[in-house]
Amino acid sequence: MSYQAGAALQAGVYGCLTAWPGLEDVLIADALPAGAAPETWVLIGAEEVRDASDVSGAGAEHRLELSVLSRAAGFHDAKIIAGEIAEALGAGGLSVAGHRVCGVWFHRARASRQQGGALRRIDLTFRVRLDPVTA
Repeated sequence: MSYQAGAALQAGVYGCLTAWPGLEDVLIADALPAGAAPETWVLIGAEEVRDASDVSGAGAEHRLELSVLSRAAGFHDAKIIAGEIAEALGAGGLSVAGHRVCGVWFHRARASRQQGGALRRIDLTFRVRLDPVTA
């Protein structure tokens, strides 16, 4: 299996996060918003995919990065949103068109200051194992 599920996974993650009650007022996007960005928002970002096929069939492991970006003073608000993301994806509500979600695992997180301390960024990486649905 290759990168066939990339767009479907992004759509599934977007749907999962925008439906999550703890994230209802947070912008979830895959690009910098046009105009002025909100104080805190989530970027669906980079992804690395590895073949995970075995004797039972095709599969792929996606390592998906989600970033919380915030201009708020301190990391507190960004960390709350990062926790909500982890809870939303871990709750089993992720659905990916044409694929079976075999598992979602938190892999790592990194918090950093950027732009001379004006921007807080938390990069969360999740491992998502997908198998294609066959008729």
